[in-house]
Amino acid sequence: MDTSILRRTPLNDVHRALGARMVDFGGWDMPVQYSGVVDEHHAVRKSVGLFDVSHMGEIEIVGPEAGALVDRITTNWAAKLKIGQAHYSGLLYEHGGFVDDILVHKVADDFFFICVNASNQDKDYAHMRAFNRFDAKVNFVSDAYAQLAIQGPNGLATLQKLTPVELSAIKYYWFTEGSVCGTKARIARTGYTGEGGFEIYIPPADAAWIWSEILEAGREFGIKPCGLGARNTLRLESKMALYGHEIHASITPLEADLNWIVKFDKGDFVGSTALRQQKETGIKRKLVGFEMLGRGIGRDGYEVQIEGTPAGWVTSGSPSPTLNKNIGLCYLPVEKAVAGQPIQVMVRNQPVDAKVVDTPFYKRPK
Repeated sequence: MDTSILRRTPLNDVHRALGARMVDFGGWDMPVQYSGVVDEHHAVRKSVGLFDVSHMGEIEIVGPEAGALVDRITTNWAAKLKIGQAHYSGLLYEHGGFVDDILVHKVADDFFFICVNASNQDKDYAHMRAFNRFDAKVNFVSDAYAQLAIQGPNGLATLQKLTPVELSAIKYYWFTEGSVCGTKARIARTGYTGEGGFEIYIPPADAAWIWSEILEAGREFGIKPCGLGARNTLRLESKMALYGHEIHASITPLEADLNWIVKFDKGDFVGSTALRQQKETGIKRKLVGFEMLGRGIGRDGYEVQIEGTPAGWVTSGSPSPTLNKNIGLCYLPVEKAVAGQPIQVMVRNQPVDAKVVDTPFYKRPK
């Protein structure tokens, strides 16, 4: 692999020193695993894991009409956010397909902080600017932030050692301005694993030593550094969409079973006309979960059949370390997208039995 052309996070040398297996992930040199995907997955489900997600992009929208711009370009209702609250949302094209899925944080009435997918950040920035007819500025600030995710039941106890902020007071999908290891940080109770935990935004120059401090703070809990492999199996068990798989430019939120992030009541937004029309006529396909009954794993892109006829495709598929089953997500005709529906996944050109199941596959204990 020619790593000279890949982008690197501030922790690249740290990952290599830890012996991580590195891969090209959307143009970034990223760790896919350290001790092993299953080992890292179980660490997050049972205790705590630490992820470098500094490849993610950050965009700020500031100014008197920042909120109006955010509501124009996103599907969820930003005007209803309180200061210090975040939500999951969609950035759409006019035809209703996804530009990206994003996290919107309301820092102040005139300041919104948006976390976007790594490979989409330049495209997202251009898209946001293209629709800016408001008294607001769109600022590309990815280089100003490194991002670490501390995920799992012992994530709070680990991070609490390193911050004066009372972490238990931060509710799920809320955030606060504070410090970690004496360094200014935005601390958000969010994540992409289906577990409790935090994502912290810190200056890139401080990322490497704060990473080390978190590993030391979590040592008593058996903390593990985690790569993209475990991040993928964790989010799949929790039915969290991955851009380029479950969602992309030709998939709408209604098809992706993300109706809950589409707020028609707020008025027009980019893509709303197309979505309203689709809602009226009815969607033709829908994202569902499945589990394999026969031997084999339904991998991304595999054809899905019903009674020998092509019916859809797998968007993500993997063994589930938590459930000890082979699971996946796929698109099916809406009338067949019901739990219990028998399907066949074409694994190496052979049909393997599977069935549609309810999702999420895993829900963390309260």
